[in-house]
Amino acid sequence: MTEQKNNRSLRLLLGCGILLVAGIIYAWSILNKPLQQSFSKTELSFCFTLTLCFFCLGGLVSGLISNKVSIFIRMILAAVCTGLGFTLSAVQNGNLLLLYLGYGVLAGSGIGIVYNTVIAATNAWFPDKKGLCSGALMMCFGFSALVFGQLADKLFAVETFGWQRTYQLLGAVAAVVFIAGAWLLKMPAAAAKKQLEDTDGDVPTRDMIRRISFWKLFVFFTLLAAVGSAAIGFGKDYFLSVGLAENAAVTVAGLLSIFNGLGRIVSGMAFDRLSLRKTQILTSAVAIVSPLLALLAVVMNAGWLGVIGLCLCGFTYGFSPTMSAALIAAFYGGKYFPLNFPVLNLVLIPASFSSTLAGALVTASGNYLTVFVVLTALSVVGLFVNLSIKKA
Repeated sequence: MTEQKNNRSLRLLLGCGILLVAGIIYAWSILNKPLQQSFSKTELSFCFTLTLCFFCLGGLVSGLISNKVSIFIRMILAAVCTGLGFTLSAVQNGNLLLLYLGYGVLAGSGIGIVYNTVIAATNAWFPDKKGLCSGALMMCFGFSALVFGQLADKLFAVETFGWQRTYQLLGAVAAVVFIAGAWLLKMPAAAAKKQLEDTDGDVPTRDMIRRISFWKLFVFFTLLAAVGSAAIGFGKDYFLSVGLAENAAVTVAGLLSIFNGLGRIVSGMAFDRLSLRKTQILTSAVAIVSPLLALLAVVMNAGWLGVIGLCLCGFTYGFSPTMSAALIAAFYGGKYFPLNFPVLNLVLIPASFSSTLAGALVTASGNYLTVFVVLTALSVVGLFVNLSIKKA
């Protein structure tokens, strides 16, 4: 306990710093700007879907090998994959397959390995504050797109630097940070010892996926992530549709990342301070209200209401990663967390298609009314699934 009290704040800062860099993968909406001259929107959209898939698979692989391969080796592997991935993306010269291999497969897998390794190792220092720890880590991961995305955008505009060197710089920075993390990232001695022991609260992955509680969690977090992802994916175009001026729409769209990050830390604090039932009700209440307000804004053509609604959608979207990590640890214990968590995190794969489907629905209908009716209905379905979830 003394070891934890003396070191865990620094361990949390270390984990937050690593994930702040790792979250660059989510700045794709900015990073793909210089690629739009060579590839179509559909091709670039699929690249990000591929990235999310391999992000999930990278985390899954990290969990599968966590008991046999050290944190050091996993972080080095992630550094190589990520650095090489960004480098290939920079030199693809119009080759779509090379872009998919670089950004989608290699960078996506590398970030997934880091994500899983850092969260598992850092959470082990906070058995009493799982929500706060997860929330802080997820907040930094979410803010990365805002911080490094803006940096990349500025570097793109520098003629003597350009987008290719920017990609290479981002890959190099990520690789260096991950290598440093390989040396510094450790689990507390007590948690490392526990990895070799079974307790009544530790549920192996093969048993977890046989429990109805896990599949209810899977369905709920798929819906929660899908609704949030689809809603905030509209961003600027949605704000323009409800009457905001161009400059205002761009400014407010940038706030979505901030609300996403705030949702991650707030949900973690709520998990630690409120009962499970109250946290479930809070999560679903915000998840329903946010698309409903966005829907009313479309009906009333009220820009201010649309800002509140979509910012709340971003806020709610932040609940998903934090709550999923906290609930997996609370329901199924810490020993198998490195594998149990990435298995639940596979919800990102079906959820990643929500933005594409929502965009197609907007194109077909010509407005945002139908899509927000659907998103509100999905949130209501999520409420009933959520309230039925119990530790078992």
